[in-house]
Amino acid sequence: MAVVEVEKPQDGVAIVRLNRPEVRNALNTEVRELLASAVESLNQDDEVGAIVLTGGDTVFAVGADLGEQADRDVVGAIRAYTHQAFWYSGKPVIAAVNGDAFGGGNEFILQCDFVIASGSARFAQTEVTIGLVPGGGATQRLPQAIGRQNALYALLTGLPLSADDAFRLGYVSEVVKGNAIDRAVDLAALVASRPRLAVRQIKEVVRLGLDASFEAGIALERRGYQLMFGTQDLREGFASVKEGRAPKFAGN
Repeated sequence: MAVVEVEKPQDGVAIVRLNRPEVRNALNTEVRELLASAVESLNQDDEVGAIVLTGGDTVFAVGADLGEQADRDVVGAIRAYTHQAFWYSGKPVIAAVNGDAFGGGNEFILQCDFVIASGSARFAQTEVTIGLVPGGGATQRLPQAIGRQNALYALLTGLPLSADDAFRLGYVSEVVKGNAIDRAVDLAALVASRPRLAVRQIKEVVRLGLDASFEAGIALERRGYQLMFGTQDLREGFASVKEGRAPKFAGN
């Protein structure tokens, strides 16, 4: 049984699924390496326009595999495998979250572009409860997502946020009844149907703009706008509006 599964439920969409139910999808080195490999492969797959990251039906991921970490020394911690593959993915990544997303599981969600959650979803950075500091980006990305004070509340207490609270704070885009995966796949298909060069450029400008000054971010946006005038998809978009028909984008 693969601990990370990849499937393509419909045209343009790939699902990357955590599959270690016996340990509530705890994240060990094997899982982390397979996740990075899956994202790299899907970014090279021209058939895929958007990616959904999900876990099980009752738990997303409870965080790092403590059995793997318990005996590490400082050198082992320095050498431990981590990655930011979802953050740097050229293709959009949507998180579909059912149940608990704790520790490293929540840090993978923080790398995604937006989040669809079931009503039972919970989000937490629990590292402080065992004397650890987050190591997958939460101290930097969580304040960007929900603000400094809300992030410190979560980081310093280790208490979980409900799906409704995460929605209220702007961390979750939609809370759905039942399993989040169906809605996430529908949205991924919608995104995949959009002009792919424009989608890629929007994602890149937003990501780079987060670490730039406002003026630099506006300059990046302007350059992205200008580049689209060299694409056939923009010509098709203009023509479809003029002719009153649905556009047929080719991704070029």
